[in-house]
Amino acid sequence: MIIENNKNIVTKSIDEELNKIENYTEQALFYARSNTVEKDYYIKKIKLKDIVNESIKKNKNALIQEKTTVNIHDLDVSVNTDSKWIIFILNQIIQNSIKYKKQNTNSEIEIFSMQGKENVILYIKDNGIGIKKGEITRVFEKGFTGTNGRLSNKKSTGIGLYLCKKLCNKLGIAIELNSIENEGTEVRLVFPQNSYTNF
Repeated sequence: MIIENNKNIVTKSIDEELNKIENYTEQALFYARSNTVEKDYYIKKIKLKDIVNESIKKNKNALIQEKTTVNIHDLDVSVNTDSKWIIFILNQIIQNSIKYKKQNTNSEIEIFSMQGKENVILYIKDNGIGIKKGEITRVFEKGFTGTNGRLSNKKSTGIGLYLCKKLCNKLGIAIELNSIENEGTEVRLVFPQNSYTNF
């Protein structure tokens, strides 16, 4: 409230740091609960558009600060899953897209879904700095930060994507990642046939 009523360069910087602290705290709490996820989830039908919008809203300040455009489309499908855990997973992916954007380039994140006979796939694509070819297979390892994570201004923990993979496994969702260095990264969340319904 103090920040909201006293907006200036200093309070804006404080607000950004508070958001970072909140994100790291949330990550730590999810990490602590990740071994007992079955005691803390509630599966129900949720609209992909709703959970994507919720995640974008949560990351609004960082997206604005980094001048990142978000393009969402083709999300009129519902899946059966836990909204809290999926929003956390989306947050980790979106925060990585923001963190690893290219400098002096219009940053964009595209989020959409495609429905197949056996699954529905949620795509999160960015035009960031990408990942080195030899490191792509290791991004879901616990503590792996890679070349990008060791850049002085990135402050990677190596926990975000590890948690995404672990939680997806618990929820019966596949998570896949493709990336081309200096071109961008695409993450796919694959919901099985019995987890979705037409909207």
